[in-house]
Amino acid sequence: MTATAAPTTAPFRFFDVQVVRTRRLGPSMVRITFTGERLEELASGGRDQRFKLFLPQPHQAAPVFEDMGDGWYAAWRAQDPAERPVMRSYTIREQRHDPCEFDVDFALHGADDPASPSSGPASRWALAARPGDRLTVLAPAVEDNGGVDFRPPPGTDWILLTGDETALPAIAGILAWLSPGTTAKVWIEVGHDGDQQPLPTFADADVTWLARDRSTAHQGEAVLSALRAAELPEGTGYAWIAGEAGTVKAVRRHLVGERGFDRRAVKFTGYWRRGATEEDLIAELTAAATATAK
Repeated sequence: MTATAAPTTAPFRFFDVQVVRTRRLGPSMVRITFTGERLEELASGGRDQRFKLFLPQPHQAAPVFEDMGDGWYAAWRAQDPAERPVMRSYTIREQRHDPCEFDVDFALHGADDPASPSSGPASRWALAARPGDRLTVLAPAVEDNGGVDFRPPPGTDWILLTGDETALPAIAGILAWLSPGTTAKVWIEVGHDGDQQPLPTFADADVTWLARDRSTAHQGEAVLSALRAAELPEGTGYAWIAGEAGTVKAVRRHLVGERGFDRRAVKFTGYWRRGATEEDLIAELTAAATATAK
C-alpha cells in the first residue's frame, strides 16, 4: 500500500472560476464542473483533497474581497457580513487538464425546501447554479498539501471508510486512489437509495450503502449500527471517518474503545454539526485560535 508523509507546507492560491455545466447525481447530490484561468496551476493531491470555496452574496455577480493576499482571512473576517463572500469547505471530486476543469459534488441538504433548517447557502447556490456563474476558490498549488488528510502509515494492512453524503466525494476520491489489491471496508449513509453512485477503484473494496429511514432514524445511526455488527478484517487497519461531527465521534469511540484501533490510525473529521452553521464553526475555531495565541 502506498503511504505518504505529511507535507511541511501547504501553499494555496486563489482562482477565479465559473460554472461549465451541472448534473444531478441523485435526489441529494449535484455535480458542478468549473473552469477558469490559470487552472493548470491547480494541483490536487487526490483522495480527500479539500479546498475553500467562496460564494457571492445574492446581490453580487461574483465574490467581493477586500484582500486576497497573505492577510486574506483577517480581511475577510472584518468585511461586512452582508458583503463578504460565503466561505465553505469542499472536496475536489475530480480534476482534468485537457481542458482544465474540476468537479465538485454538492450535498443539497434540503435545498429543495428553502424552509428546511438544513438548507444552507451553498446548497441553495448549487441547486440554482447555471453555466457562467462565477465564484472564487482557494485551492492547492502543489499536490502534497495540507488539504489532504487520508494518509495511511506504513504497515497498514487494510482500510476502513465511513461517512454520509457530505463525505461521499472524498470517499470516492480515496477509493480511486487506492492501490490494486488493497482491502477496503466502506459504509456510506445517504438520504435515498437513488443517491448511490458508481465508485470506481482498483482496491478490493466492500461497499455498503445505507439509505436512511427518515421516519425512524436520525442521521448517523445507520453507519454506527452497521459498523457495530460488522466483521472486520484481520491485521492493522487505518480508519478514515467523516460526516456529521457527533456521528464521527461515536464511530471513533467504537473503533478505539471496542475494536482496538490505535488512536493514531483513526483520522476523523466533522464536516458539519447538527444544529450549527459553518459560520458558527468558523467563529468557534477563530475564538479557539485567538485564545491559544494569547
